[in-house]
Amino acid sequence: MTLATDEFIRRFLLHVLPRGFHRIRHYGLLAGSARKASLALARELLNVAAPPDDDNPAEPEDFRPPCACCGGRMVVIEVFERWRQPRGPPDTSATNRENAP
Repeated sequence: MTLATDEFIRRFLLHVLPRGFHRIRHYGLLAGSARKASLALARELLNVAAPPDDDNPAEPEDFRPPCACCGGRMVVIEVFERWRQPRGPPDTSATNRENAP
């Protein structure tokens, strides 16, 4: 669609709120706290059947995180305690009872 400049600006400014107004997100039928009740009431008033509930998903949920490289699921080998750094291998130049002369 090609619009004249003044028509484009007019349509664009329809989405700009006047000074002093604040946009309210999460308002209306799909507001988080009353979503189920509002949609149920709307379906009742419109005489529309509720969608069927699929309690048993076709695929089991996989909670393993995806790999950043290939997208496959990662296998967790070890989990470290919070605020603990994993220890590296011992320094071979340090002396201990096994490599002491």
